[in-house]
Amino acid sequence: MNIERDSNYELEQSEKRKKNRKTKSAFYQSVWRWHFYAGLIFAPFLIILAFSGAVYLFKPQIESFLYNNQYYVQQADSEAISANEQLAKVSEAYPDSTVTSVTYYEEANRTTEFALSDQGVMKTVYVNPYNGEIAGEIETDKKFTEVFKKLHSELIIGGTVANRIVELAACWAVILLVTGLYIWWPRNKASIWGTILPRITSEGRTFWRDMHAVPAFWLSVFLLILIATGLPWSGVLGEQINRVATSTNTGYPDYAQSWAEKPESVVKTKDVAENVPWAAENLDVPLSVANGYVPLSLSDAAFIAENEKIEKPYTITMPQGDTGVYTIATSHSTPWDDATLHVDQYSGAKLTDVRFADYGLLAKSITVGIALHEGRLFGFMNQLIGLFVCMGLIGLIVSSFIMWKKRKPEDRVGAPPKAKDKKVSRTVFVIMLIFGVLMPLVGISIIIVYILDRFVIQKFEPLRKWFS
Repeated sequence: MNIERDSNYELEQSEKRKKNRKTKSAFYQSVWRWHFYAGLIFAPFLIILAFSGAVYLFKPQIESFLYNNQYYVQQADSEAISANEQLAKVSEAYPDSTVTSVTYYEEANRTTEFALSDQGVMKTVYVNPYNGEIAGEIETDKKFTEVFKKLHSELIIGGTVANRIVELAACWAVILLVTGLYIWWPRNKASIWGTILPRITSEGRTFWRDMHAVPAFWLSVFLLILIATGLPWSGVLGEQINRVATSTNTGYPDYAQSWAEKPESVVKTKDVAENVPWAAENLDVPLSVANGYVPLSLSDAAFIAENEKIEKPYTITMPQGDTGVYTIATSHSTPWDDATLHVDQYSGAKLTDVRFADYGLLAKSITVGIALHEGRLFGFMNQLIGLFVCMGLIGLIVSSFIMWKKRKPEDRVGAPPKAKDKKVSRTVFVIMLIFGVLMPLVGISIIIVYILDRFVIQKFEPLRKWFS
């Protein structure tokens, strides 16, 4: 009896192990299939983001080289002329234009930048601070790095749709990393070769598999950080982050002021000012009150910036209308030098004064993350690390494309086969929907893909065969 009982027990355990192996295999197949299609669809966009981001990392060096004559002048022995005198020179040279902002830099041989609207065209005019001569002008949208910035954020074409595509690609990149790590994860007592070190002596698909999976493992944390630090700028998820920061009081204060009443304007700082730190973009803009005062001059605003110890480079945005304010902001320097001031254009009173120290925990973290993302948190080494990660991402996509071409049949897309266990497929689908809840655009795209698969692809034999 004992022998028979032991035999039945062993048989049951054997059946359980087989079932577990089948379930794990089905789960693996299902995850791999999601990973494959996500990569196939979004790889071109991720290459664009990686390449444009890699170029934009080196904006300071690129612009200093390309626009050396506009950016730099011979430092004079005398002191710089006043802001008012420089403004007068610009107004004289561009009588039909409106100056919108002025940017000052720390370098003594750097020109002063005047942003202006010249008959509907936004331009940047560079002024020699020692004699007021115009060193040159550049149309803002045609600046070399601005082109790459627009490519990175709006795929050049611009508009809401392009911005959402960029956000969608970034969000799916997170899922690609998570699913890729699951696929890579060694399930047996595997050698370090093929897991944390590539088998460079191998050939064919094995070689390219290692060239994809092993670097992806090493780069995964860096890629996640790079993606996460870029998402606060996104249109949908970025707004969610803002709402979380506001509701948990970990973002920026509703208003930070010296003696004035709470701002009544519904205009946001990002709508009226240049170079505003991310954490202060949605601050309400207060209103100036005339009270018989004469408006302050640009020199007065520059004096206030210096007196308030605003670190250069900073930008002074001019008041818009009779109730507009001077906005003094800096976000180009290290994060802890961030500052956003709204100054009454008549009395010079500080209506809003928000510094890095005023940010909540989430806003501070995001601000530091943005500096890391832009390659300015710890100098040139930050730029090099960012470049390495961007080039690594492009390498991962190229290796995955080669793998795909090597395994793709002529008559179909070459996706991993569907898992036969429908229960497992549904489980993975639910997990993907959880990602969709965290990242709304992902959720919408998953629903669209499901509808297409259920009611279009499955209804037409050629499509069903191609995507099988």
